[in-house]
Amino acid sequence: MNSATLLPGTSARASASGAGSAARDTPPGDGRSSRWQDHRTARRRALIKTARRAVDALGPGASMEDIAAAADTSKSVYYRYFGDKTGLQRAVAEVVLNQMQQKVLDAARQAASPREGLRSMVFAYLQMARTSPNVYAFVTRAEAPDSAGGAGEDRAPGTLASFLETTTDMIAEPMRSYLLAAHGPDGSRDAVAEYWPRAAIGMVRAAGELWLSTEDGPGKPSEEQLTDQLTAWLFDGISYAAPATHRSSNQ
Repeated sequence: MNSATLLPGTSARASASGAGSAARDTPPGDGRSSRWQDHRTARRRALIKTARRAVDALGPGASMEDIAAAADTSKSVYYRYFGDKTGLQRAVAEVVLNQMQQKVLDAARQAASPREGLRSMVFAYLQMARTSPNVYAFVTRAEAPDSAGGAGEDRAPGTLASFLETTTDMIAEPMRSYLLAAHGPDGSRDAVAEYWPRAAIGMVRAAGELWLSTEDGPGKPSEEQLTDQLTAWLFDGISYAAPATHRSSNQ
């Protein structure tokens, strides 16, 4: 996801007591320009962090005004830095994905086998969704147009597409060698490597979101049980029986 387009325009900076004009007039190599950029980067990071906390507390439908109030600032500041709510979704998604990516790759590196690696990656995905369900919904849902943004409905699906594409790549990369070694019915390896990761993330996402929306009760699997079942389905197919340890624990 490209966050460069989310940065504010120069016209907004120009109104801040001449600070924007000074920054534009400063030679590229001047220390003041670097300090201004560092300030903007830090400010943007702080706004994303506060937005994430606000969404976690208020839910994925939190408005820009709600989020700005939690940051003790005006919503115009958020519009200046992120363009609209869709831009903020993308920025938060980028932070979430970076953190998730580190967990997934660490899990894959520590795994003793491809199957164990896949299980660890599925668990990391489910854990992220369970730990912050509101944030997960915020970065994967399509938003209606914002009053100030106006185009959120057209661009929000791109946020979800980017999120899922990046997540698919995170699952595919550690599995690539294993997938290329597997042959399809016609002997083709490329089809397995191309389609399996997308099928995998589709299954994990659909099952995970159903699991999140299901009320706790005897029929709801634990995080560990769902992870084991999804791993078994992805490796062995639908005919695979539930792991023996879980069958015995439920008897």
